[in-house]
Amino acid sequence: MLKRVLLVLTASMFMVSVACATPTEDVKKTVDEVVHIVADKEMKKNDTKRRQALKKAISNIFDYSEMAKRSLGKHWNVRTVAEKKQFADLFATLLENSYAGKIESYNNEKIVYIKDNVEGEYAEVKSKVITAARDEFTLDYRLFKQNGKWMVYDVIIEGVSLVSNYRSQFNKIITANGYDKLVKKLQSKSEELKAP
Repeated sequence: MLKRVLLVLTASMFMVSVACATPTEDVKKTVDEVVHIVADKEMKKNDTKRRQALKKAISNIFDYSEMAKRSLGKHWNVRTVAEKKQFADLFATLLENSYAGKIESYNNEKIVYIKDNVEGEYAEVKSKVITAARDEFTLDYRLFKQNGKWMVYDVIIEGVSLVSNYRSQFNKIITANGYDKLVKKLQSKSEELKAP
């Protein structure tokens, strides 16, 4: 009986520690996985397999639908359900392909996690990347808690929000040429970045 109680307590403590992962722990886990994939000698031999592994790892913590919604800004609410899904899918493909390509150029940079700020269901993880040449740049992640898991909805590089940057670009295109032109541009860009 005592063994059973101890087993239940131990299992409960493990489940609580997993459920209470900090935003920094969640980001670090994904970044470590990505670095492992990029450094893996076997993966370097197969571009397609490496790219698929990177996309899978990144999508575990990035909420592409939320990022798409925030990037489209005021234009999101007037879209139909089908248009929202199409846009979110195109946006996810754009991010996956453009950032997987950048990640693949990783060259032993050091990532330092400075701190995280948590306010209820929202958090920001502050980090910096130190290159081999000792250059530094800030890389911060904004997250929200979704179903008990921290999910990234924005990335801030050197003080510039990825979502705000896209929102500004998308708004200009929609205002000047309409929503359909934006979709065509995203489709074209996604095709262009699909390699390898």
